Amino acid sequence: MFTGIIEQTGTLVSLADRGGVRRITVEAPGIASRLREGDSLGVSGVCLTALDIDPVFFHADLAQETLDRTSLGSLKPGSKVNLELPTAAGSPLGGHIVQGHVDGTGTLTALDPVIPASSPDFNRETTDWTLKVSVPENIRQWMVPKGSVAIEGISLTIASVDTDTISIAILPLTYWRTNLHALALGTPVNLEADVLVKLAWQQMQSAKKPEFEITEDWLVANGY
Repeated sequence: MFTGIIEQTGTLVSLADRGGVRRITVEAPGIASRLREGDSLGVSGVCLTALDIDPVFFHADLAQETLDRTSLGSLKPGSKVNLELPTAAGSPLGGHIVQGHVDGTGTLTALDPVIPASSPDFNRETTDWTLKVSVPENIRQWMVPKGSVAIEGISLTIASVDTDTISIAILPLTYWRTNLHALALGTPVNLEADVLVKLAWQQMQSAKKPEFEITEDWLVANGY
């Protein structure tokens, strides 16, 4: 389990097809040296297994499900990825519960400074930002104003929802510590809805269903 508090960014070195999977190599000094073979870690919100580790690099294999559901397969060498190690039992939950099970990809539609760049008060290093992401239809029901969402593995709070787009306030620390500052408009981003919202939604849907369905077979079996 993760909490969406990114520890550092890594750099994608290569993607290579390898026996039915795609293997990525990530340069991550600082985190790679703390990994052991088989450890889990979050890579831009995707829970992967670390392989062939050395003090600077680690590798991970992407199954077809990962390639289909996430943005990792579309990355190019040099891309920045967000990295987080699993949360140890008993540690504070700084963000929210993030499983590393991406629900789908959205599209980055805007990332604008709160203070316009034309303003004399604009400072790129210290300004807040407004992030907007277009969300695919199949996961929009889990996007709740003031609720949590993991975008590229980052625990964020949804400020507002407008049809197919969510808006989020981004602090300077988050902007510069994660890969957000390196993303171009139109880039696909990994989305994981808050698991607690998904569970609540599932319970609501179950409550709406009748306890049984009246069918022709049921009518015959009960003498009608």
